[in-house]
Amino acid sequence: MKIVNLILKYFVIIIFGIFVITPFLWTLVSSFKPMSFILAHTMPFSWKAFIPIPFSLDSYRTLIEGGFINSVIFTIIIGAITVVGGIFINSTAGFAFACLDFPGKRFLFIVVLISFLIPFEAISVPLYMIARLFHIENTVYSLILPMLANGLCVFLFFQFFKEIPSELIEAAIIDGANWWQIYWKIFLPLSIPAIISASLLLFLSQWQSFLWPLIAVHKENLRMVQVAIAYLTIEERTTLLHVLLAAAVLSSVIPLILIFPLQRYYIKGFVTSGMKG
Repeated sequence: MKIVNLILKYFVIIIFGIFVITPFLWTLVSSFKPMSFILAHTMPFSWKAFIPIPFSLDSYRTLIEGGFINSVIFTIIIGAITVVGGIFINSTAGFAFACLDFPGKRFLFIVVLISFLIPFEAISVPLYMIARLFHIENTVYSLILPMLANGLCVFLFFQFFKEIPSELIEAAIIDGANWWQIYWKIFLPLSIPAIISASLLLFLSQWQSFLWPLIAVHKENLRMVQVAIAYLTIEERTTLLHVLLAAAVLSSVIPLILIFPLQRYYIKGFVTSGMKG
């Protein structure tokens, strides 16, 4: 009976893996083929769809010449700045909610919890009006500032800091440490898993962002990677399938590079903070 269950288990895993991997494999292989051969091997579908013959780098050459790589680099820079600023803002907020007592603490924490339950589409228009009010629309500030504070990251740090023994705080206070020193020298070094988890959340939120960059900025040199993919079709006045697939591959590489080596720490950050990853 155990052998049968084991066989069924691996059978389901293999079938599920095939359904998950096949689209990614087809996208990767097709990005190295001329568009005419992509269509020829797909309609009707043939096993040749998974073989890059004839091999061509024209799609990637088109992306490089069209400036798509600039959007990739720009998005990485914006994501890195968001991570640095966001970690500081969200960790200090989580520390305040976990360790300090102040008026309105409970109400503000409820607001934080509600904030990451509201879809971004619901606040995009009011957010754009605020950006116009402060004259930061169509600038890098409009891409970075709205993404710094993240309710889920605040909650992540709050849960993580609550697990740190209060005896550490008492010992630090006895030694003459102030709250800033307790946060900077004790809590922050202990929260590496939470920092990694929050960093991935912040960076990927920028990398995957489409609606807000589309609304907030209109300059070509400020295009985020997802917006740049959409403009490939608009500017070419036609659908260059092989170029779109190459752009999809490039836009997937950076998240994969980050997620695979940091996955263990990402899961640990959520589990340690009392959340289910």
